[in-house]
Amino acid sequence: MKNNIDVFEKYSVPKAVFTLATPTMLSMLVTIFYNMADTFFVGQTNDANQVSAVSLATPIFTIIMAVGNIFGIGGSSFISRALGQGNRNKVKNISSFCFYGAIIAGAIMMVLFFCFMNPILTLIGTSEGTIEYAREYLKYLFMGTIFIVLSYAFGNIVRGEGNAKISMAGMMIGTVVNIILDPIMIIALNMGVTGAAIATVIGNICSVIFYIIYFIKGNTILSISPKDFTTKRIVKGVLLIGIPASLNNVLMSLSNIILNRFLYSYGDNAIAGMGVAMKANMLVVMLQLGLGAGIQPLVGYNFGSGNYKRMKNVMNFAMIVNVAIGTILTLIYLLFTENIVEIFIEDENVVAFGVQMLRALMLSGALIGIMFVFSFSFQAMGKAIPSLILSISRQGFVFLPVILIGSKLFGLQGIIYAQPIADLVSLLIALAMFLIISKQMKNDNEIQDKIIQKDLVQKY
Repeated sequence: MKNNIDVFEKYSVPKAVFTLATPTMLSMLVTIFYNMADTFFVGQTNDANQVSAVSLATPIFTIIMAVGNIFGIGGSSFISRALGQGNRNKVKNISSFCFYGAIIAGAIMMVLFFCFMNPILTLIGTSEGTIEYAREYLKYLFMGTIFIVLSYAFGNIVRGEGNAKISMAGMMIGTVVNIILDPIMIIALNMGVTGAAIATVIGNICSVIFYIIYFIKGNTILSISPKDFTTKRIVKGVLLIGIPASLNNVLMSLSNIILNRFLYSYGDNAIAGMGVAMKANMLVVMLQLGLGAGIQPLVGYNFGSGNYKRMKNVMNFAMIVNVAIGTILTLIYLLFTENIVEIFIEDENVVAFGVQMLRALMLSGALIGIMFVFSFSFQAMGKAIPSLILSISRQGFVFLPVILIGSKLFGLQGIIYAQPIADLVSLLIALAMFLIISKQMKNDNEIQDKIIQKDLVQKY
């Protein structure tokens, strides 16, 4: 634990940022492969209905993941601030609450999902050809709900105490197990979508076992002991940040559904082209997202300890690195757009749409990372309202008006450019909110200095 605190307090800003962010960015790369694995191997069955069933079930998996993030991101933010304040007992209370809270939430979700299986299948848009495949996939996914929630929760919780390597290891174990089991269960054992779901659940179980072993070994300040479980002054601190953070996952799925509905009138090739473009763009987004998530504990710790200068230095350095990453990747994508799209598909019509759409998405590629730094920093500071506003802006109340107006005025072009425009508008909103928060922190510092000076005068 001492080494983890050294990262927060003693490392230079660049070293601290890269120590915490590099494992998180690598985890994001692994997540990209994880998201593609089921679809890829189910695709080897050459059964379009099974492939569609997995795609249709993806928003439900995202909702389960979002619940994990309520406890994971909410708990991680709270833990890093408590560490900065030197309150180690509270850290134990927070982590224990998140562990048992995730189990309870996962169990409730599992029961509700099974009770409302048929309405869920209707809601996600299954057809006669896909409904039974989707039912099989979701049935086994629901059985593992508790483990999926726990896996995502503690991937973030462990990062909250500064142990990004353990967080990454846990995530990678689950992903590697899933990728190994997919071809065995889906193809070799001819289990299709059922095998894909079981492989996903087993992967998450392995991640949870890894994290539990880490806790049992005791080389951590975190706790999963029932004696440390309490809701007093814990629930609010976790949920105020966790819920806005999890909304981002939910809105991401909803915005994809809405985008596809707008593209529907332009044909299947347009929908496929956007799907390919978004898959390719995922690399740019996830790397910058990973760096933003990686500095969250560092920002939270320094905010909690009142070291605002170091906190701002961390944020500024992270923004510079993200802009550099975004700029390099944007240039590569713009130079080799067609080659990148053709990696995913060879259909000329789909490629034509995909090239146009990927170039549009890359308009915000160089700057989107700044918004991710702001977003995770707001969560780290415990700023619930700014965090909520930013969570629902990029793919919520900014994206929806942009796509509605754009589609009316400019047709397909308005739809294609909706996301990058929403990204840039959300960035301006984030910047405005940070300037307000910075002014508040400056005022707090001045008040604190006056109190200290007054105490010194009275003392002497």
